[in-house]
Amino acid sequence: MSASIDRMNPPALPDASKVGYSQISIAHPGPLAFVSGQVAWHPDGTPAPASLAEQTAIVVENLREALEALQATTDDIVQMRIYATDLNSETQEIAMTEIMRFLDGAQPSLTGIGVAALAGPDLQIEVEMVVQVAA
Repeated sequence: MSASIDRMNPPALPDASKVGYSQISIAHPGPLAFVSGQVAWHPDGTPAPASLAEQTAIVVENLREALEALQATTDDIVQMRIYATDLNSETQEIAMTEIMRFLDGAQPSLTGIGVAALAGPDLQIEVEMVVQVAA
């Protein structure tokens, strides 16, 4: 476990804790790891599946692998950025259900961004993280 991270949802901002993230995350001194955007690519080159739900499951598995490599947990995630093509309430619900399951109560600062395209023509979601790691 790394140094501590304080989570804040000031009363003047919407209470993001109700939907599983924090408006502000304060990382106390300690190294930060910047994890590149993870997409639905397997190490063996298997093509990305067609469905957003399946792609999100692969992305989450890749995020788990990155945390394991860092010897970190979801509680150590300071910030996540989620990029999605065709971002709407339906696609947001599909992706966020899996991501919230992955976070398991951790509440990093989180931003969702709708984009026209990702690194491959079949990709629908990409997630990057900033993770506080042990010194």
